[in-house]
Amino acid sequence: MNIRPAATLVLTKDAPEGLQVLLLQRTWEAVFMPGFFVFPGGSVDDQDIRGRQHAVGRGDSEISQTMSLDEGGGDYMLAAVRECFEEAGILVALDQNDRELATEHPVHSDRMALFKGEMTLSEVCQRHKLTIPLDRLAYLGHWITPPGPPRRFDTRFFVAVAPENQLASHDGTETIDHVWLSPAQALEDHRCGRRLLGLPTIRTLRILSDFDTTGALMRYAHANPPEPYPSKPWPAVKKGKPVVLEPGAPAYDEAAKLDPEGEGSTQAEIVPGEPVEVAAGVVRLTAPNPGMMTGPGTNTYVLGHERFTVLDPGPDDATHIERILEITGGAIDQVVVTHTHKDHSPGTVALKARTGCRVFGQPAPAGAAQDQTFAADEEPIDGDLITTDAGTLKVLHTPGHASNHLCYLLMEQELLFSGDHVMQGSTVVINPPDGDMKAYLESLYDLLDEPVRYIAPAHGFLMGHPEAVIDYLITHRLAREHKVARVLKELKTASLKALTADAYDDVPAAIHGIAARSALAHLLKLEGDGRAAREGETWHATSHT
Repeated sequence: MNIRPAATLVLTKDAPEGLQVLLLQRTWEAVFMPGFFVFPGGSVDDQDIRGRQHAVGRGDSEISQTMSLDEGGGDYMLAAVRECFEEAGILVALDQNDRELATEHPVHSDRMALFKGEMTLSEVCQRHKLTIPLDRLAYLGHWITPPGPPRRFDTRFFVAVAPENQLASHDGTETIDHVWLSPAQALEDHRCGRRLLGLPTIRTLRILSDFDTTGALMRYAHANPPEPYPSKPWPAVKKGKPVVLEPGAPAYDEAAKLDPEGEGSTQAEIVPGEPVEVAAGVVRLTAPNPGMMTGPGTNTYVLGHERFTVLDPGPDDATHIERILEITGGAIDQVVVTHTHKDHSPGTVALKARTGCRVFGQPAPAGAAQDQTFAADEEPIDGDLITTDAGTLKVLHTPGHASNHLCYLLMEQELLFSGDHVMQGSTVVINPPDGDMKAYLESLYDLLDEPVRYIAPAHGFLMGHPEAVIDYLITHRLAREHKVARVLKELKTASLKALTADAYDDVPAAIHGIAARSALAHLLKLEGDGRAAREGETWHATSHT
Protein backbone atom coordinates (compact mmCIF):
# COMPACT_ATOMS: atom_id res chain seq x y z
CA MET A 1 0.00 0.00 0.00
CA ASN A 2 1.35 3.43 -0.95
CA ILE A 3 1.64 5.95 1.85
CA ARG A 4 0.24 9.21 0.49
CA PRO A 5 1.71 12.60 1.47
CA ALA A 6 -0.89 14.75 3.22
CA ALA A 7 -1.18 18.05 5.05
CA THR A 8 -3.42 19.36 7.81
CA LEU A 9 -4.03 22.92 8.96
CA VAL A 10 -4.99 23.50 12.58
CA LEU A 11 -6.92 26.77 12.73
CA THR A 12 -7.02 28.58 16.07
CA LYS A 13 -8.60 31.74 17.40
CA ASP A 14 -8.75 33.71 20.65
CA ALA A 15 -12.10 33.64 22.47
CA PRO A 16 -13.15 35.19 25.81
CA GLU A 17 -12.73 31.82 27.48
CA GLY A 18 -9.32 31.21 25.88
CA LEU A 19 -7.83 29.59 22.80
CA GLN A 20 -10.19 27.63 20.54
CA VAL A 21 -9.58 25.26 17.64
CA LEU A 22 -11.71 24.35 14.61
CA LEU A 23 -12.80 20.73 14.20
CA LEU A 24 -14.75 19.26 11.28
CA GLN A 25 -16.81 16.06 11.42
CA ARG A 26 -16.18 13.59 8.61
CA THR A 27 -19.18 12.02 6.90
CA TRP A 28 -20.36 8.65 8.18
CA GLU A 29 -19.94 7.29 4.66
CA ALA A 30 -16.20 7.97 4.61
CA VAL A 31 -13.94 4.94 4.08
CA PHE A 32 -11.34 6.35 6.48
CA MET A 33 -12.34 7.46 10.00
CA PRO A 34 -16.12 7.83 9.42
CA GLY A 35 -17.82 10.22 11.83
CA PHE A 36 -14.54 11.38 13.38
CA PHE A 37 -13.84 15.02 14.18
CA VAL A 38 -10.65 16.15 12.46
CA PHE A 39 -8.71 19.23 11.46
CA PRO A 40 -9.06 20.40 7.83
CA GLY A 41 -6.65 18.52 5.63
CA GLY A 42 -6.06 15.98 2.91
CA SER A 43 -3.63 14.66 0.31
CA VAL A 44 -0.95 16.79 -1.27
CA ASP A 45 -1.94 17.35 -4.91
CA ASP A 46 0.48 17.30 -7.82
CA GLN A 47 -0.82 20.76 -8.72
CA ASP A 48 0.09 22.27 -5.33
CA ILE A 49 3.64 22.91 -6.49
CA ARG A 50 2.30 25.55 -8.90
CA GLY A 51 1.18 27.59 -5.93
CA ARG A 52 4.80 28.39 -5.08
CA GLN A 53 4.71 31.43 -7.38
CA HIS A 54 2.02 32.95 -5.16
CA ALA A 55 3.69 32.09 -1.83
CA VAL A 56 5.29 34.83 0.25
CA GLY A 57 6.98 35.05 3.63
CA ARG A 58 9.26 32.00 3.57
CA GLY A 59 11.01 30.09 0.83
CA ASP A 60 10.78 26.36 0.17
CA SER A 61 14.39 25.65 1.19
CA GLU A 62 13.89 27.23 4.63
CA ILE A 63 10.57 25.46 5.18
CA SER A 64 11.98 22.13 3.98
CA GLN A 65 14.95 22.39 6.34
CA THR A 66 12.59 22.94 9.27
CA MET A 67 10.64 19.85 8.22
CA SER A 68 13.80 17.71 7.68
CA LEU A 69 13.07 17.43 3.96
CA ASP A 70 15.37 17.94 0.99
CA GLU A 71 12.68 19.98 -0.77
CA GLY A 72 8.92 20.36 -1.10
CA GLY A 73 8.11 21.54 2.42
CA GLY A 74 6.31 24.57 1.02
CA ASP A 75 4.10 22.29 -1.07
CA TYR A 76 2.80 20.65 2.12
CA MET A 77 1.91 24.10 3.46
CA LEU A 78 0.15 25.07 0.24
CA ALA A 79 -1.81 21.80 0.32
CA ALA A 80 -2.85 22.53 3.91
CA VAL A 81 -4.09 26.02 2.91
CA ARG A 82 -6.00 24.60 -0.09
CA GLU A 83 -7.61 21.77 1.88
CA CYS A 84 -8.64 24.18 4.63
CA PHE A 85 -10.38 26.41 2.08
CA GLU A 86 -12.12 23.44 0.43
CA GLU A 87 -13.30 21.77 3.64
CA ALA A 88 -13.78 24.67 6.07
CA GLY A 89 -14.33 27.67 3.79
CA ILE A 90 -11.44 29.64 5.32
CA LEU A 91 -8.58 30.77 3.09
CA VAL A 92 -5.34 31.93 4.67
CA ALA A 93 -4.38 34.47 2.00
CA LEU A 94 -3.74 38.17 1.44
CA ASP A 95 -5.20 40.45 -1.21
CA GLN A 96 -3.12 42.73 -3.42
CA ASN A 97 -3.00 45.25 -0.56
CA ASP A 98 -1.65 42.63 1.87
CA ARG A 99 -4.90 42.51 3.81
CA GLU A 100 -6.59 39.41 5.16
CA LEU A 101 -9.66 38.25 3.27
CA ALA A 102 -13.20 38.56 4.60
CA THR A 103 -16.16 36.26 4.06
CA GLU A 104 -17.52 38.70 1.45
CA HIS A 105 -14.44 38.39 -0.76
CA PRO A 106 -15.32 37.03 -4.24
CA VAL A 107 -12.77 34.23 -3.90
CA HIS A 108 -15.33 32.30 -1.86
CA SER A 109 -17.42 31.82 -5.00
CA ASP A 110 -14.59 29.62 -6.35
CA ARG A 111 -14.44 27.33 -3.34
CA MET A 112 -16.54 24.60 -4.95
CA ALA A 113 -14.58 24.74 -8.21
CA LEU A 114 -11.39 24.18 -6.21
CA PHE A 115 -13.06 21.38 -4.26
CA LYS A 116 -14.11 19.62 -7.48
CA GLY A 117 -10.69 20.02 -9.07
CA GLU A 118 -11.97 22.39 -11.73
CA MET A 119 -9.49 25.02 -10.57
CA THR A 120 -6.11 24.87 -8.86
CA LEU A 121 -4.97 26.97 -5.93
CA SER A 122 -2.56 28.72 -8.27
CA GLU A 123 -5.40 29.64 -10.66
CA VAL A 124 -7.54 30.90 -7.77
CA CYS A 125 -4.69 33.11 -6.56
CA GLN A 126 -3.98 34.41 -10.03
CA ARG A 127 -7.63 35.20 -10.72
CA HIS A 128 -8.07 37.17 -7.49
CA LYS A 129 -4.51 38.56 -7.21
CA LEU A 130 -3.86 36.77 -3.92
CA THR A 131 -0.72 35.66 -2.13
CA ILE A 132 -0.33 32.85 0.42
CA PRO A 133 1.65 34.02 3.50
CA LEU A 134 3.49 30.83 4.47
CA ASP A 135 5.17 32.60 7.37
CA ARG A 136 1.75 32.63 9.08
CA LEU A 137 1.85 28.82 9.27
CA ALA A 138 4.05 26.98 11.77
CA TYR A 139 5.09 23.34 11.55
CA LEU A 140 3.48 21.51 14.46
CA GLY A 141 3.67 17.75 13.97
CA HIS A 142 4.27 14.72 11.76
CA TRP A 143 2.23 11.54 11.72
CA ILE A 144 2.43 8.43 9.57
CA THR A 145 -0.66 6.19 9.67
CA PRO A 146 0.38 2.80 11.11
CA PRO A 147 -0.32 -0.39 9.13
CA GLY A 148 -3.89 -1.66 9.23
CA PRO A 149 -6.28 1.11 8.10
CA PRO A 150 -7.61 1.02 4.49
CA ARG A 151 -5.57 4.14 3.68
CA ARG A 152 -2.23 5.34 4.99
CA PHE A 153 -0.96 8.91 5.02
CA ASP A 154 2.32 10.65 5.76
CA THR A 155 0.81 13.80 7.23
CA ARG A 156 2.41 17.08 8.24
CA PHE A 157 0.48 19.21 10.71
CA PHE A 158 0.60 23.01 10.59
CA VAL A 159 -1.01 25.62 12.81
CA ALA A 160 -2.23 29.12 11.98
CA VAL A 161 -4.44 31.82 13.41
CA ALA A 162 -7.77 31.97 11.58
CA PRO A 163 -8.46 35.23 9.69
CA GLU A 164 -10.73 37.37 11.87
CA ASN A 165 -13.39 38.13 9.27
CA GLN A 166 -13.95 34.73 7.70
CA LEU A 167 -16.61 32.32 8.95
CA ALA A 168 -16.06 28.57 8.95
CA SER A 169 -18.51 26.36 7.06
CA HIS A 170 -18.21 22.61 6.47
CA ASP A 171 -18.42 21.49 2.84
CA GLY A 172 -21.49 19.27 3.32
CA THR A 173 -19.90 16.43 1.33
CA GLU A 174 -16.75 15.18 3.02
CA THR A 175 -17.52 17.05 6.24
CA ILE A 176 -20.99 17.30 7.80
CA ASP A 177 -20.45 19.51 10.85
CA HIS A 178 -17.95 21.93 12.37
CA VAL A 179 -17.32 23.32 15.82
CA TRP A 180 -14.97 25.71 17.61
CA LEU A 181 -13.87 24.24 20.94
CA SER A 182 -11.13 24.70 23.48
CA PRO A 183 -8.58 21.86 23.23
CA ALA A 184 -9.43 20.82 26.80
CA GLN A 185 -13.15 20.56 25.99
CA ALA A 186 -12.46 18.55 22.84
CA LEU A 187 -10.31 16.11 24.80
CA GLU A 188 -12.95 15.81 27.51
CA ASP A 189 -15.64 15.15 24.88
CA HIS A 190 -13.43 12.39 23.51
CA ARG A 191 -12.80 10.89 26.93
CA CYS A 192 -16.52 10.84 27.69
CA GLY A 193 -17.34 9.24 24.33
CA ARG A 194 -19.27 12.27 23.03
CA ARG A 195 -16.91 12.96 20.15
CA LEU A 196 -14.73 10.63 18.06
CA LEU A 197 -11.13 11.81 17.71
CA GLY A 198 -8.23 10.06 16.00
CA LEU A 199 -4.80 9.62 17.51
CA PRO A 200 -3.01 12.42 15.61
CA THR A 201 -5.85 14.81 16.48
CA ILE A 202 -5.58 13.88 20.15
CA ARG A 203 -1.83 14.35 20.18
CA THR A 204 -2.17 17.75 18.56
CA LEU A 205 -4.89 18.83 20.99
CA ARG A 206 -2.62 17.86 23.89
CA ILE A 207 0.00 20.28 22.55
CA LEU A 208 -2.57 23.05 22.05
CA SER A 209 -4.01 22.62 25.54
CA ASP A 210 -0.82 24.06 27.05
CA PHE A 211 -1.54 27.52 25.61
CA ASP A 212 -4.06 30.20 26.56
CA THR A 213 -3.61 32.49 23.52
CA THR A 214 -2.86 32.12 19.85
CA GLY A 215 0.12 34.44 20.26
CA ALA A 216 1.78 32.18 22.81
CA LEU A 217 1.03 29.11 20.71
CA MET A 218 2.45 30.55 17.50
CA ARG A 219 5.63 31.76 19.22
CA TYR A 220 6.16 28.27 20.60
CA ALA A 221 5.38 26.50 17.29
CA HIS A 222 7.73 28.71 15.25
CA ALA A 223 10.55 28.18 17.74
CA ASN A 224 10.05 24.44 18.40
CA PRO A 225 9.48 22.36 15.27
CA PRO A 226 8.88 18.66 16.01
CA GLU A 227 11.68 16.12 15.98
CA PRO A 228 11.99 14.14 12.74
CA TYR A 229 9.77 11.06 12.67
CA PRO A 230 11.69 7.75 12.34
CA SER A 231 11.64 7.05 8.64
CA LYS A 232 14.69 5.02 7.67
CA PRO A 233 14.81 1.22 7.72
CA TRP A 234 16.82 -0.45 10.51
CA PRO A 235 19.00 -3.55 10.09
CA ALA A 236 18.50 -6.59 12.32
CA VAL A 237 18.84 -10.37 12.35
CA LYS A 238 16.14 -13.00 11.97
CA LYS A 239 16.75 -16.75 11.91
CA GLY A 240 20.45 -16.02 11.58
CA LYS A 241 20.06 -13.91 8.45
CA PRO A 242 20.18 -10.12 8.06
CA VAL A 243 16.83 -8.39 7.59
CA VAL A 244 15.70 -4.79 7.27
CA LEU A 245 12.96 -3.46 9.56
CA GLU A 246 10.65 -0.75 8.27
CA PRO A 247 9.32 1.91 10.67
CA GLY A 248 6.25 0.50 12.39
CA ALA A 249 7.53 -3.09 12.36
CA PRO A 250 7.11 -4.77 15.78
CA ALA A 251 10.86 -5.01 16.44
CA TYR A 252 11.76 -1.56 15.03
CA ASP A 253 11.76 0.51 18.23
CA GLU A 254 13.70 -2.14 20.13
CA ALA A 255 16.29 -2.49 17.37
CA ALA A 256 16.78 1.28 17.16
CA LYS A 257 17.20 1.51 20.95
CA LEU A 258 19.54 -1.44 21.41
CA ASP A 259 21.54 -0.87 18.23
CA PRO A 260 21.68 2.93 17.80
CA GLU A 261 24.56 2.72 15.30
CA GLY A 262 22.52 0.46 13.01
CA GLU A 263 25.06 -2.36 12.92
CA GLY A 264 22.34 -5.00 12.52
CA SER A 265 23.13 -6.82 15.77
CA THR A 266 19.64 -7.14 17.32
CA GLN A 267 17.13 -9.94 16.88
CA ALA A 268 13.95 -9.26 14.92
CA GLU A 269 12.21 -12.24 16.52
CA ILE A 270 11.43 -13.31 20.06
CA VAL A 271 12.78 -16.77 20.82
CA PRO A 272 11.59 -18.41 24.06
CA GLY A 273 14.46 -19.17 26.42
CA GLU A 274 16.91 -16.71 24.83
CA PRO A 275 17.68 -13.77 27.15
CA VAL A 276 17.79 -10.25 25.71
CA GLU A 277 19.12 -7.27 27.66
CA VAL A 278 16.56 -4.58 26.81
CA ALA A 279 17.86 -1.92 29.23
CA ALA A 280 20.64 -1.49 31.76
CA GLY A 281 20.18 -4.27 34.26
CA VAL A 282 16.97 -5.51 32.60
CA VAL A 283 16.87 -8.88 30.79
CA ARG A 284 13.79 -10.20 28.97
CA LEU A 285 13.29 -13.97 29.03
CA THR A 286 10.25 -15.27 27.16
CA ALA A 287 8.42 -18.37 28.36
CA PRO A 288 7.79 -21.25 25.93
CA ASN A 289 4.02 -20.71 25.81
CA PRO A 290 3.27 -19.12 22.41
CA GLY A 291 -0.35 -19.02 21.31
CA MET A 292 -3.26 -16.93 20.06
CA MET A 293 -3.63 -15.13 23.39
CA THR A 294 0.06 -14.96 24.33
CA GLY A 295 1.71 -14.16 20.99
CA PRO A 296 5.36 -15.32 21.03
CA GLY A 297 5.02 -16.15 24.74
CA THR A 298 4.85 -14.42 28.11
CA ASN A 299 7.79 -12.16 28.90
CA THR A 300 9.57 -12.50 32.24
CA TYR A 301 11.83 -9.56 33.10
CA VAL A 302 14.90 -10.08 35.31
CA LEU A 303 16.06 -6.86 36.98
CA GLY A 304 19.44 -6.44 38.64
CA HIS A 305 23.20 -6.89 38.39
CA GLU A 306 24.22 -9.01 41.39
CA ARG A 307 20.93 -9.50 43.25
CA PHE A 308 17.79 -9.93 41.19
CA THR A 309 14.09 -9.10 41.04
CA VAL A 310 11.97 -11.28 38.76
CA LEU A 311 8.93 -9.58 37.25
CA ASP A 312 6.17 -11.97 36.09
CA PRO A 313 7.81 -15.42 36.42
CA GLY A 314 5.26 -16.77 33.95
CA PRO A 315 3.51 -20.14 33.85
CA ASP A 316 4.47 -23.12 35.99
CA ASP A 317 6.89 -24.41 33.36
CA ALA A 318 9.94 -26.30 34.65
CA THR A 319 12.14 -25.35 31.69
CA HIS A 320 11.36 -21.66 32.07
CA ILE A 321 11.92 -21.71 35.85
CA GLU A 322 15.32 -23.37 35.37
CA ARG A 323 16.34 -20.70 32.83
CA ILE A 324 15.40 -17.96 35.31
CA LEU A 325 17.49 -19.64 38.01
CA GLU A 326 20.37 -20.14 35.58
CA ILE A 327 20.43 -16.47 34.51
CA THR A 328 20.25 -15.20 38.09
CA GLY A 329 22.45 -17.84 39.67
CA GLY A 330 19.59 -18.27 42.12
CA ALA A 331 20.31 -14.84 43.65
CA ILE A 332 16.66 -13.79 43.57
CA ASP A 333 15.53 -11.44 46.32
CA GLN A 334 12.07 -10.58 45.00
CA VAL A 335 9.31 -11.67 42.66
CA VAL A 336 6.98 -8.95 41.40
CA VAL A 337 3.74 -9.87 39.63
CA THR A 338 1.52 -7.72 37.40
CA HIS A 339 -1.60 -9.90 37.80
CA THR A 340 -2.71 -13.45 38.44
CA HIS A 341 -3.70 -14.72 35.01
CA LYS A 342 -2.28 -18.18 34.54
CA ASP A 343 0.47 -17.24 32.11
CA HIS A 344 1.94 -14.65 34.49
CA SER A 345 2.10 -15.71 38.14
CA PRO A 346 2.10 -19.52 38.66
CA GLY A 347 5.90 -19.73 38.39
CA THR A 348 6.08 -17.78 41.65
CA VAL A 349 5.54 -20.88 43.81
CA ALA A 350 8.61 -22.67 42.42
CA LEU A 351 10.86 -19.61 42.70
CA LYS A 352 9.71 -18.98 46.27
CA ALA A 353 10.44 -22.59 47.19
CA ARG A 354 13.90 -22.55 45.59
CA THR A 355 15.13 -19.12 46.72
CA GLY A 356 12.99 -17.95 49.65
CA CYS A 357 12.36 -14.65 47.82
CA ARG A 358 9.75 -12.11 48.91
CA VAL A 359 6.68 -11.89 46.69
CA PHE A 360 4.89 -8.68 45.68
CA GLY A 361 1.48 -8.54 44.00
CA GLN A 362 -2.27 -8.51 44.49
CA PRO A 363 -4.12 -11.79 45.22
CA ALA A 364 -6.44 -13.37 42.70
CA PRO A 365 -10.11 -12.37 43.09
CA ALA A 366 -12.06 -14.99 45.02
CA GLY A 367 -13.75 -17.48 42.72
CA ALA A 368 -12.09 -16.16 39.56
CA ALA A 369 -10.53 -18.59 37.09
CA GLN A 370 -7.09 -17.20 37.89
CA ASP A 371 -3.98 -18.38 39.74
CA GLN A 372 -5.33 -19.15 43.20
CA THR A 373 -1.91 -20.55 44.22
CA PHE A 374 -0.44 -17.04 44.20
CA ALA A 375 0.38 -15.80 47.71
CA ALA A 376 2.02 -12.42 48.25
CA ASP A 377 4.23 -11.41 51.13
CA GLU A 378 3.37 -7.79 50.36
CA GLU A 379 0.38 -6.37 48.49
CA PRO A 380 1.56 -3.07 47.01
CA ILE A 381 -0.89 -0.30 46.18
CA ASP A 382 -0.80 2.54 43.68
CA GLY A 383 2.17 4.83 44.27
CA ASP A 384 4.24 2.40 46.36
CA LEU A 385 7.97 2.15 45.61
CA ILE A 386 9.91 -1.12 45.38
CA THR A 387 13.71 -1.01 45.46
CA THR A 388 15.59 -3.30 43.07
CA ASP A 389 19.24 -3.67 42.07
CA ALA A 390 18.33 -2.05 38.71
CA GLY A 391 16.51 0.93 40.18
CA THR A 392 13.22 1.90 41.81
CA LEU A 393 9.91 0.45 40.65
CA LYS A 394 6.86 2.67 41.06
CA VAL A 395 3.65 0.69 41.47
CA LEU A 396 0.73 1.77 39.26
CA HIS A 397 -2.69 0.21 39.84
CA THR A 398 -4.14 -0.34 36.38
CA PRO A 399 -7.41 -2.30 36.58
CA GLY A 400 -9.34 -3.16 33.45
CA HIS A 401 -7.89 -6.32 31.97
CA ALA A 402 -7.90 -7.66 35.52
CA SER A 403 -9.10 -5.97 38.69
CA ASN A 404 -5.78 -6.69 40.44
CA HIS A 405 -3.54 -5.60 37.55
CA LEU A 406 -0.43 -3.57 38.38
CA CYS A 407 2.06 -1.91 36.07
CA TYR A 408 5.55 -1.06 37.28
CA LEU A 409 7.59 1.96 36.19
CA LEU A 410 11.39 1.67 36.45
CA MET A 411 11.77 5.31 37.32
CA GLU A 412 15.44 5.93 36.55
CA GLN A 413 15.07 4.61 33.00
CA GLU A 414 11.44 5.63 32.44
CA LEU A 415 10.70 2.05 31.39
CA LEU A 416 7.13 0.83 31.94
CA PHE A 417 6.50 -2.86 32.55
CA SER A 418 2.93 -2.95 31.30
CA GLY A 419 1.95 -6.58 31.84
CA ASP A 420 -1.20 -7.19 29.82
CA HIS A 421 -2.47 -3.62 30.21
CA VAL A 422 -0.64 -2.66 27.01
CA MET A 423 0.27 -5.44 24.58
CA GLN A 424 1.99 -5.39 21.24
CA GLY A 425 0.13 -6.37 18.10
CA SER A 426 -3.31 -6.89 19.61
CA THR A 427 -5.86 -5.29 21.87
CA VAL A 428 -6.31 -6.53 25.41
CA VAL A 429 -9.23 -8.82 26.24
CA ILE A 430 -11.65 -7.15 28.66
CA ASN A 431 -13.71 -10.00 30.06
CA PRO A 432 -16.41 -9.11 32.64
CA PRO A 433 -17.00 -9.39 35.49
CA ASP A 434 -13.33 -9.06 36.50
CA GLY A 435 -12.55 -7.16 33.31
CA ASP A 436 -13.90 -3.60 33.32
CA MET A 437 -13.86 -1.35 30.24
CA LYS A 438 -14.42 1.89 32.12
CA ALA A 439 -11.61 1.10 34.55
CA TYR A 440 -9.37 0.08 31.65
CA LEU A 441 -9.82 3.37 29.80
CA GLU A 442 -9.34 5.41 32.97
CA SER A 443 -6.14 3.47 33.72
CA LEU A 444 -4.83 4.21 30.24
CA TYR A 445 -5.48 7.92 30.75
CA ASP A 446 -3.61 7.73 34.06
CA LEU A 447 -0.57 6.23 32.32
CA LEU A 448 -0.38 9.31 30.08
CA ASP A 449 0.53 11.31 33.19
CA GLU A 450 3.61 9.17 33.90
CA PRO A 451 7.10 9.88 32.48
CA VAL A 452 7.53 6.89 30.15
CA ARG A 453 10.07 6.54 27.33
CA TYR A 454 9.60 2.85 26.49
CA ILE A 455 6.99 0.19 27.23
CA ALA A 456 8.11 -3.34 28.06
CA PRO A 457 4.97 -5.46 27.52
CA ALA A 458 4.27 -8.98 28.71
CA HIS A 459 3.90 -10.04 25.08
CA GLY A 460 6.11 -8.60 22.34
CA PHE A 461 9.08 -6.30 21.87
CA LEU A 462 9.91 -2.97 23.51
CA MET A 463 7.65 -0.20 22.24
CA GLY A 464 8.75 3.39 21.76
CA HIS A 465 6.48 6.45 21.44
CA PRO A 466 4.44 5.37 24.50
CA GLU A 467 1.98 8.26 24.28
CA ALA A 468 1.12 7.27 20.71
CA VAL A 469 0.71 3.62 21.73
CA ILE A 470 -1.60 4.49 24.63
CA ASP A 471 -3.58 7.07 22.68
CA TYR A 472 -4.12 4.51 19.93
CA LEU A 473 -5.58 2.04 22.43
CA ILE A 474 -7.90 4.69 23.86
CA THR A 475 -9.03 5.81 20.42
CA HIS A 476 -9.60 2.24 19.26
CA ARG A 477 -11.73 1.43 22.30
CA LEU A 478 -13.78 4.62 22.11
CA ALA A 479 -14.36 4.14 18.39
CA ARG A 480 -15.68 0.64 19.10
CA GLU A 481 -17.81 1.97 21.94
CA HIS A 482 -19.31 4.54 19.59
CA LYS A 483 -20.11 1.79 17.08
CA VAL A 484 -21.70 -0.38 19.78
CA ALA A 485 -23.84 2.55 20.90
CA ARG A 486 -24.84 3.41 17.33
CA VAL A 487 -25.75 -0.21 16.50
CA LEU A 488 -27.75 -0.49 19.72
CA LYS A 489 -29.67 2.65 18.84
CA GLU A 490 -30.41 1.34 15.33
CA LEU A 491 -31.55 -2.09 16.56
CA LYS A 492 -33.81 -0.58 19.27
CA THR A 493 -33.41 -3.72 21.39
CA ALA A 494 -30.88 -6.49 20.90
CA SER A 495 -29.38 -9.56 22.51
CA LEU A 496 -25.64 -9.58 23.12
CA LYS A 497 -25.18 -12.06 20.26
CA ALA A 498 -27.13 -9.95 17.76
CA LEU A 499 -25.38 -6.76 18.77
CA THR A 500 -21.95 -8.41 18.49
CA ALA A 501 -22.71 -9.60 14.97
CA ASP A 502 -23.37 -6.00 13.83
CA ALA A 503 -20.92 -4.06 15.99
CA TYR A 504 -18.06 -6.47 15.20
CA ASP A 505 -18.89 -7.09 11.55
CA ASP A 506 -15.28 -6.16 10.71
CA VAL A 507 -13.79 -9.15 12.56
CA PRO A 508 -14.05 -12.85 11.56
CA ALA A 509 -17.24 -14.54 12.72
CA ALA A 510 -15.09 -17.33 14.17
CA ILE A 511 -13.95 -15.07 16.99
CA HIS A 512 -17.33 -13.43 17.68
CA GLY A 513 -17.46 -15.47 20.89
CA ILE A 514 -14.41 -13.61 22.19
CA ALA A 515 -15.69 -10.35 20.69
CA ALA A 516 -18.94 -10.79 22.62
CA ARG A 517 -17.02 -10.49 25.89
CA SER A 518 -15.62 -7.13 24.78
CA ALA A 519 -19.08 -6.12 23.51
CA LEU A 520 -20.48 -6.90 26.96
CA ALA A 521 -17.71 -4.82 28.54
CA HIS A 522 -18.67 -1.88 26.31
CA LEU A 523 -22.36 -2.32 27.15
CA LEU A 524 -21.62 -2.37 30.86
CA LYS A 525 -19.62 0.85 30.50
CA LEU A 526 -22.48 2.44 28.52
CA GLU A 527 -24.86 1.27 31.25
CA GLY A 528 -22.67 2.86 33.88
CA ASP A 529 -22.60 6.08 31.85
CA GLY A 530 -26.40 6.07 31.63
CA ARG A 531 -26.38 5.45 27.86
CA ALA A 532 -27.68 1.85 27.79
CA ALA A 533 -29.99 -0.32 29.86
CA ARG A 534 -30.95 -4.00 29.94
CA GLU A 535 -34.00 -6.06 30.60
CA GLY A 536 -33.21 -9.71 31.10
CA GLU A 537 -31.07 -10.82 28.15
CA THR A 538 -31.76 -7.82 25.92
CA TRP A 539 -30.21 -4.36 25.77
CA HIS A 540 -31.55 -1.03 24.55
CA ALA A 541 -30.25 2.51 24.19
CA THR A 542 -31.37 5.23 26.57
CA SER A 543 -32.26 8.79 25.69
CA HIS A 544 -28.71 9.83 26.66
CA THR A 545 -27.16 7.85 23.78
